[in-house]
Amino acid sequence: MKLDILAIGAHPDDVELGCGGTIAKEVANGKKVGILDLTRGELGTRGSAEIRDKEATDSANILGVSVRENLRFADGFFVNDKIHQLEIIKVIRKYQPKIVLCNAVEDRHIDHGKGSKLVSDACFLSGLAKIETISNNELQSAWRPKQVYHYIQWKNIEPDFVVDISGFVDKKKEAVLAYRTQFFNEGSKEPETPISSKNFTDSVIYRARDLGRLVGVEHAEGFTVERHLAVDSLFDLK
Repeated sequence: MKLDILAIGAHPDDVELGCGGTIAKEVANGKKVGILDLTRGELGTRGSAEIRDKEATDSANILGVSVRENLRFADGFFVNDKIHQLEIIKVIRKYQPKIVLCNAVEDRHIDHGKGSKLVSDACFLSGLAKIETISNNELQSAWRPKQVYHYIQWKNIEPDFVVDISGFVDKKKEAVLAYRTQFFNEGSKEPETPISSKNFTDSVIYRARDLGRLVGVEHAEGFTVERHLAVDSLFDLK
C-alpha cells in the first residue's frame, strides 16, 4: 500500500500534537496517511508502554489513518546510526510516501531533535539504490519522499508555512486526548509532568488559534522546511 503522507514521531502522541489537524484534514480529503512511532514512550512518567500502545491505536482510529506502526526503538536512548536508519528506510520504501512529516528540528525533549535528524537522514538515504533492504523476503526499491516537513512541538519555533485546519481542530483535540494517561485529568493520581497540566492541553488549541489568526483563518498548524518552497504562481499562495 502506497501512502500520500507518512507522519513520524519519536513517541506516540508526537504526531497528534504536532500535526493531528493536518492529518485529519488530509484523510477527509481522501489522502492515504500513515503514522510511524519510533518508540513506545516507555520512559514516560505516566502510564506504561502497554497503555500507550492502546492509546495510540485509539488515536489512530480517531484520525482515520490507513496504518500505524511502531519500530520499538529505545525511548531516550536511540541514536542516529546505520542500524536505526535502515529500519526507517525499510518503512519508507514499504509505503513510498510522497510527503514525510517528522519531529521538530529542535525541542525540549532530546528525542525530538534526534528523531528529526534521524528521519531526515533516512529519507535521503532511502533514495540511494545501492543501499539494499529486504522486506517480506523481497528486495525493496529505492524511494525518496518528495518533501520532508517538520511539525512544531514544545518550543514556539517560527513556521515556514502553515496549514489551515479550520474545522478539524476538534478532531485533533480528540486524538490528543485519546492518550488519557498523558494529559490533564482532574482525577488522576499520576505524577504531574510538563504536559499533564490544563495549561498544556489548552495550548494545543490556543496555538492553533493564534497561528490561524496570523493568516486569517480559524485554526492552523505550522511546519518548517528543509529546502525552499516553490509555487507555479503567486496566486497559489493564500
